[in-house]
Amino acid sequence: MTNATLSAPALTADELATFAARGWLLKRGLFSREAMAALAVETEGLHERMSAHTPDTAHVSWEEGLPADRPQRIRQLMHSEVVSPILDAMSKSEAMLGVLRHLIGPDLYLFHSKLMMKAAHDGTFTPWHQDWGYWQYGSKRPTHINGMLAIDAADAENGAIRFVDGSHTLGAVDHRHFESTSFSIGLDGGIEDRTSTMVEMQPGDVIFFGPLVIHGSGPNRSARDRRANTFAYDTVGNQKGDPLPERWWRCGKHES
Repeated sequence: MTNATLSAPALTADELATFAARGWLLKRGLFSREAMAALAVETEGLHERMSAHTPDTAHVSWEEGLPADRPQRIRQLMHSEVVSPILDAMSKSEAMLGVLRHLIGPDLYLFHSKLMMKAAHDGTFTPWHQDWGYWQYGSKRPTHINGMLAIDAADAENGAIRFVDGSHTLGAVDHRHFESTSFSIGLDGGIEDRTSTMVEMQPGDVIFFGPLVIHGSGPNRSARDRRANTFAYDTVGNQKGDPLPERWWRCGKHES
């Protein structure tokens, strides 16, 4: 990716300590302004593209509660790397992999890539949850790392992500079922009901977090979109069942 990524220096001892204590770590400006501008254009076109045709290898959850006369808007797009060459390249970039090697080791595969649109005015909230609540059924251990890339600036008004610092030390917690096309499980309580840290982000920033830290976000009440893409990685061999297709491998040893 020409001019897409900035340098990815090794994580410092302080950064590793922060990740261990909080369960998350923010890295500013991992991707350049030019790369993010191109990605913003590409992702905006996905609403119409996916309305016309969604490949079998991708899955779309549409925004809920829109008036019937308004065009469909994507809420989430699972396996976004399949329909976005830019996101696919970013998932393989040294900017991402350089950080991940320090957090979970050298042998990595892409567990999934998910585009979250959180449209202006229409963005639904995401309840408090642990990613492990979803991922435990296909994985042996909670070793994953999620890297959330900000495509748009994120703040309180448009539903920036929030974390319950240190909650990963609680281990896995029970979730309840939600009736939603965008999420199926979550924890009780509204976004304001837990003491949390809201993370404001700029395009190109990436926040890395593990599968046990509790996180969520409020609705988008602003006139601005809050697009982001999560790249979830795991260690090779941690998945249950058959070895994964080679197209998901990203670095290090690949299962045969």
